[in-house]
Amino acid sequence: MDLNINEKDLNKFIVVGDRVLIKPKSEELMTRSGLYLPPGVQEREKIYSGYVLKVGPGYPIPAIADEDEPWKDKQEKVKYVPLQAKEGDLAVYLQNSAFEIEFNQQKYVIVPQSAILLLIRDEDLFK
Repeated sequence: MDLNINEKDLNKFIVVGDRVLIKPKSEELMTRSGLYLPPGVQEREKIYSGYVLKVGPGYPIPAIADEDEPWKDKQEKVKYVPLQAKEGDLAVYLQNSAFEIEFNQQKYVIVPQSAILLLIRDEDLFK
């Protein structure tokens, strides 16, 4: 199921929880030996790869209640365990756990952290 989003700016997207927004790499139309692949071959693949564009805050953890200090502010701040994925990483993920969306005629996927099998980080990529 594709979700078509009519928004102008990708920077307005806020990824929630342990989710990661990924732009899939372009599919190979030819094998290494030079054989052309029919369109249905890519859809049957179980593992995909793509570039991480946005990352959610992580896994929420419960706040520790300090009942012994009545003068403390009772405001509860949510804390998160951060995700391993960072913007710009190349992620290898399971296709059956991904949710596909379309934005400005481009395909993106939203993947939970648990569906990412491997991250490739190149620190010199953006220098």
